[in-house]
Amino acid sequence: MLNYNTPEYLPSSEELPCSDDTPVDNELQNLIPNLLKAILALIWQNRWDWFFGVDMGIYDRTGQIRRTPIIPDGFLSLGVPRRKNDPKGRLSYVLLEENNIAPILVLELVSQTYGKEYEDKINAYARLGVLYYVIYNPEYYQRDKHQPFEVYRLENGVYLLCSDEPVWMPEIGLGIGRGQGVHEGWQREWLYWFDEQGNRFPTPEEVAQQERQQRELVEQQAAEMQALLQRYRDRFGELSE
Repeated sequence: MLNYNTPEYLPSSEELPCSDDTPVDNELQNLIPNLLKAILALIWQNRWDWFFGVDMGIYDRTGQIRRTPIIPDGFLSLGVPRRKNDPKGRLSYVLLEENNIAPILVLELVSQTYGKEYEDKINAYARLGVLYYVIYNPEYYQRDKHQPFEVYRLENGVYLLCSDEPVWMPEIGLGIGRGQGVHEGWQREWLYWFDEQGNRFPTPEEVAQQERQQRELVEQQAAEMQALLQRYRDRFGELSE
C-alpha cells in the first residue's frame, strides 16, 4: 500500500486577511507609524529595496503563525521590493512571498487596551527574528512598569534593551528616537528617524515649509533688488535732466 503525505495547502496573501479589523484605541496609533513611513519615503525616495507596513498582518507559515497573523502598528523590511507588481500593492506581509525576509524593525504603540507588548508579542517577534523591537508607551508606562520609549535588539534569540536615545541601528543605517514637533497641526512628541550624528531627519511638512520659506526669501530679495534698481533709475534720471 502506497503511503504519502498530502502537501499542506498554504493560502496566498490574496486569501489572507490584511489585519484583524480591531479598531485602534486612538488616532496616534496610525499617525505615528505613518509619519515614520512618510519620512522614509522622503529620505529613501531613490531606494526600492524596502517596505514599511502600517497595521498590516505578518504571516509566518513555517510553523508558528499560519492563518493567524501578528499585526504590529508598524514594521520595516529591507531587501524586499518597495512596490509589488499587483496594482493593489501588498494586502498582507507573507514571509513565504518575501523570500522569508522577516521585518528588521517592528513598532508597537501601547494603548489603554494592553496588547501584551512586553510578553506575548516580544516572544513572537523574537521567533520571527525581528532584529529591533520598538515599544512606544508615553501614557501607560507607569502602569506597565516600563520606560516611555524602549528599543530592544535581538542577541542570540533574546531581546536586550538599548540604552541610548536616539538608538543608532547600523544594520538599517538610521537611528530612531523621540522629539517635539508639529504634524498635521498637532504639537506634541513624535517618533523620528535620526542620522548617525543624532540629527533628526525633517518631515515632509517641514521640508515643504522650508521650501516655501526659501521661495518667499527669493521673492523678497527679487522685490528689494527691483526697488533698488527703480530708485537708481529715478535718481540718475533726475540728474540727467
